[in-house]
Amino acid sequence: MPRPLRGLPTVGIDDVDAHHRVIVTGSAGDLAAVLTRLLKADRLDVEVAHARTSWSARRALRGTARRVPLIRDETGTVLVSAAEWHGKEAAPLEGEAIVDDTVLFDGQAHGVRIEPLDAVPGLRASVLSRRGRPLGWVSGRAAQLGTPGAVVVRDGATMARPVRRSTFYRHTQGWLRVG
Repeated sequence: MPRPLRGLPTVGIDDVDAHHRVIVTGSAGDLAAVLTRLLKADRLDVEVAHARTSWSARRALRGTARRVPLIRDETGTVLVSAAEWHGKEAAPLEGEAIVDDTVLFDGQAHGVRIEPLDAVPGLRASVLSRRGRPLGWVSGRAAQLGTPGAVVVRDGATMARPVRRSTFYRHTQGWLRVG
């Protein structure tokens, strides 16, 4: 835990919605879990900071919060860092992916990367090269995939089962990010 935060009370994920400001010291996945909890509890008025270093911890203690877009998927799970769609078993990704009205690909691709933005429209997505690099970004409110089967990686965690459809989109209300 960063030094400026030592001595502060700690709470479990089930209690985060009872506070005015929460400082998350874990990974992007931990931050996503806290935001998912706040979303499901309808408590997006709670200020949330992500502090992994002493500098970011000081900013988390003293900084002001500003509302930024909250990106979620169709299951209500929040995305904070990045998500990727890949084909099953290292095969090419098949199907069609769109961002708002723009087709990212129709047929096959090596993969797609989706990242939240700090401002409206909320997210950006790109088809990935063979080496996993973005080829060109498209910004929008929602990114959708229809496929015979895809693997979804969300904030570094791979979903257990392949999916036929996946959507990431901007929620109607943003979250209050500190820093």
